[in-house]
Amino acid sequence: MIAIIDYNAGNISSVQNALKRLGYESIITRDKEQILSADKVILPGVGEASTAMSYLKEYGLDSFIKDIKQPFLGICLGMQLMCNYSEEGETDCLGIFNSDVKLFPPEEKVPHIGWNSLVGLKGDLFKNMNAPEDVYFVHSFYAELSEETSAECNYILPFSAALEKNNFYATQFHPEKSASVGEQILKNFLSL
Repeated sequence: MIAIIDYNAGNISSVQNALKRLGYESIITRDKEQILSADKVILPGVGEASTAMSYLKEYGLDSFIKDIKQPFLGICLGMQLMCNYSEEGETDCLGIFNSDVKLFPPEEKVPHIGWNSLVGLKGDLFKNMNAPEDVYFVHSFYAELSEETSAECNYILPFSAALEKNNFYATQFHPEKSASVGEQILKNFLSL
């Protein structure tokens, strides 16, 4: 069973539908026992960082998430919340990844919406994949490049499109909306 963490963020049902298309059962929950007993855990999200962190704290999930041992995937806002800090709402985040989240400079159209290419692919999420691979993004904030970057993208500037550390994985893009490439990334995660 796959646990999808419910913390009042958007996009949860589209992640669940993508898993169902791939033949996987999932449960949307904030119950710690259900999360701990799951084979995999996903933290999806569309929303605002400070509000999302306040919900994680309210449900007692902020410190709990850091101790999860099974494969864990953050998507979009979920990835940003796994970083140290977000400029969005001046928010202290979970601190799983050693990267800060910043607002794109207004040199181009922000938010970054649409298909863009991944480069520098490495790690478990991109097993048997070759750059460039196109995926779907919707975001105004980005995670800086770090040692934990497992894929890069360039929109205004280079940023972390994916991060990986131990059992923690994250994508800024939406694999559930990224057609066959996104499906392969989800399959790679689900096969861990």
